[in-house]
Amino acid sequence: MREVAFIKQNKEKWLEFEQVISNKEKKSPDDTANLHIKIMNDLVYAQTYYPKSKVTQYLNKLAKSSFDKVYHTKRSRKNVLLYFFFDKVPLLSYQYRKFIYLSFIVFFAFFLIGLLSTFNDDSFARQVLGDSYVNNTLENIESGDAMAVYKGGSNWGTFIGIYDNNQRVGLNMFLSGLFFGLGTGVYVVYNAIMVAVFQAFFYQNNSFFDSIKGIWIHGTYEIFGMIIEAAAGYIIGASILFPGAYKRLTSFKRGVKSAFYIFISTIPFTILAAFLEGYITRYANIMPTFLSFTIIGFSLVTISYYYLILPFKVANKHNLR
Repeated sequence: MREVAFIKQNKEKWLEFEQVISNKEKKSPDDTANLHIKIMNDLVYAQTYYPKSKVTQYLNKLAKSSFDKVYHTKRSRKNVLLYFFFDKVPLLSYQYRKFIYLSFIVFFAFFLIGLLSTFNDDSFARQVLGDSYVNNTLENIESGDAMAVYKGGSNWGTFIGIYDNNQRVGLNMFLSGLFFGLGTGVYVVYNAIMVAVFQAFFYQNNSFFDSIKGIWIHGTYEIFGMIIEAAAGYIIGASILFPGAYKRLTSFKRGVKSAFYIFISTIPFTILAAFLEGYITRYANIMPTFLSFTIIGFSLVTISYYYLILPFKVANKHNLR
């Protein structure tokens, strides 16, 4: 679209928002937020197609001046948690959906590399998982309980320990985005390969079905959440490397804030993963297969819906598509 046509098509909306910001026109919090989001989308479009234009500078100033007003209004709402988890985070997930897709692509690319490496090198599993773990797991498989590794310790102790470990991993992925996103990539590569080796190892030792039935009871939330945490790290890296029309520091602050909100949204799933590992996975070999796959299916559907489908529904509600 030519710049003149772009301005003509949207100028009434911009002028309307100027009236709202200056308190010359009153609108509901939802309508104000919707206008703000539309302004942000126009700004992104202008940054892409008219990066040095005065209209881009104008929209940048308009977006900055509207931010405090919009989010001050939103903070005054009741049900702040509901707004955060079912409105704000889905909108951010929609806005940064390309980073979520990128995170999935990187993870599964190296997951495939891990599978191929394990199947083509008999020593690869020991290099990644360690001799002690491999030997212990082989003993468990021979004894008829491939998932025995998850039965050590108390339910409560396992839950706390696993949550602490998983949350540390997620936090490292998020904060490693400060290293231009490369640090996050390193964590993703390591974890993707490790998961692939872990799964391929059970396949090679004729325990693939038992591993699927057990591991993914908690692994669905754990791994999916990790991919989203990595996406948050990539957002930080991109905010540093590609500031667009913003000053680099301003872009960085915006990126960190958005990424932090997305990271926070993964915490409930991390808690659920730890709970399932501490209290449910240990009984995978004696529980009905149907129940195991029902838990796995429910986990996959809920977290996929939250990060991959709900964002589009919320964007539609706000007329952003």
